[in-house]
Amino acid sequence: MIIYGKQVCLHALARHEANIKTIYIAKKGILPQKLFDANRDKIKFLEERWAQSMSKGGNHQGILLDLEPLVQSDLATLKQERFILVLDGLTDTGNIGAIVRSAYALGVDGIIATGVKTLNMASIVRTSSGALLDLPFVIVPNILDVLNELKQVNFKVYGASMDGEQLNKCQFSERRVLVLGSEGEGLSKRAKSKVDQIVSIEMKHEFDSLNVSAAAAILIHRMGNVI
Repeated sequence: MIIYGKQVCLHALARHEANIKTIYIAKKGILPQKLFDANRDKIKFLEERWAQSMSKGGNHQGILLDLEPLVQSDLATLKQERFILVLDGLTDTGNIGAIVRSAYALGVDGIIATGVKTLNMASIVRTSSGALLDLPFVIVPNILDVLNELKQVNFKVYGASMDGEQLNKCQFSERRVLVLGSEGEGLSKRAKSKVDQIVSIEMKHEFDSLNVSAAAAILIHRMGNVI
């Protein structure tokens, strides 16, 4: 798995050194001397054209890493947690990465992506600034299976939608699931059939909606403050 960009690569080097197979450098001085010395055996220098090829034209900033494939979590493990985020048909890796970053920072215990069979995990690692490397994440295509199993172990399921109860008036269960629908479709009919309560963010000005990643950060912050 190839990731690139200074911030995400330095994060991986600092916290997941054992998972790094090769460090590709296309810009002198990109690595602090301490990291350079500690990982000298893994470093390979690249010409700019090869770095551009490996990053498929992305902004590599002079450094790329070849990581071991990401090991996904599993539903059985996540059922033991308290605060789970379920993505209902989201596919845009930029949005997913931003959501993962907020989720990790604000106390989500794990993320389940549903409605998809695969995702570009390298892209999500990059757009989450490396947070995906530290947060349990699993793909389970069927959202009904996910929500049924979580409800069986006493999770309460909250769905985000414009027509729900205002967020600042809600009280949340200790074991809770937040379901986020895709930007185009919102919550799927399958998800709605299993949701216990619909919640929404009160708008101060008339506006259609927030970007799903911005809405996620607000919802997660509010739902994370459960004692």
